Amino acid sequence: MKLIGIEEHFLTADIHETWHAIGLDASDPSVAFHSGTVGRRLLDLAEERLALMDETGLDMQVLSLTTPGLHNLGRESLELARRTNDLLAEVVARHPTRFQAMATLPVALPVEAARELERCVSALGFKGTMLCGRVDGRNLDDPAFLPLFDAAAGLGVPILLHPRTPAKAVRDAYYSGFAPAVDAAFATYGLGWHYDAGIQFVRLVLSGLFDRLPGLQVILGHWGELVLFYADRLAAMDRVSTLAQPIATYLRRNLYITASGMFLPHYLERAVAIVGPQRLLFSSDYPYQYRPGRDARRFLETCGLGTADLAAFAHGNWLRLTNTTENPTARR
Repeated sequence: MKLIGIEEHFLTADIHETWHAIGLDASDPSVAFHSGTVGRRLLDLAEERLALMDETGLDMQVLSLTTPGLHNLGRESLELARRTNDLLAEVVARHPTRFQAMATLPVALPVEAARELERCVSALGFKGTMLCGRVDGRNLDDPAFLPLFDAAAGLGVPILLHPRTPAKAVRDAYYSGFAPAVDAAFATYGLGWHYDAGIQFVRLVLSGLFDRLPGLQVILGHWGELVLFYADRLAAMDRVSTLAQPIATYLRRNLYITASGMFLPHYLERAVAIVGPQRLLFSSDYPYQYRPGRDARRFLETCGLGTADLAAFAHGNWLRLTNTTENPTARR
């Protein structure tokens, strides 16, 4: 059974150097995570990545730029995004049965970002894009970003909504007071990243974006970035939201959920209960959650889904979401 990981990350030396040039490493602790073995694996788009995919049992990776993306860059992000996407297109062309790609966008320039997304989908064959939460202090429900959401909906491609580090004021208020390494972990992969991504999605719902664009599809990783576990409480806002639909409808109509390497059957059960088996996507969150020992394939084989739902989780839902026709048994 073909296994497609839809949240698998990369980085380029250009982008890494640009982050440091603007001093992003001083304001975003997540930049420091892209070093050592993880950093080497992020930069590699060939032999080591393919070997580790084989080892863990993943047939295909959908490549996306790691957090914090280009969200802190201005006009210079346009050319950087184009170069990055052209590089990704070359990688996919060399290994068409092993890689697909999500567009890297100059998000601070929403009109230009929409154009670049159209180029990536129409000319390069990319499958969607990934956004990393806030952009220069603006939440994604800011009206300025409507051109980007309009473009994704019009092209029929999904947006993967990825965590990013909360704003400094939030970190100071909620995630500080311990050793620096503990503060950084608490504000990022310990908890802060996931609250931040989940809140961005809820803000999109409450803004009425999915009433305006009912066909728009958003993906949340890490089993829904906490949102699914508070679906009952979110539903209580139906009394005051003035939305066209109950919040539960948007969860089942506009949201896909992926594992991001958190291979936990009871989390999968919760996702099935809230969004249904046809909205589950597989991912290993490479290289951050990579573990040896056929980890991805073993979870697929032991997660407890029936045959049809298992195939949907492994590859079918992604192929349907992205309108991709592919032989699910093909490999190299």
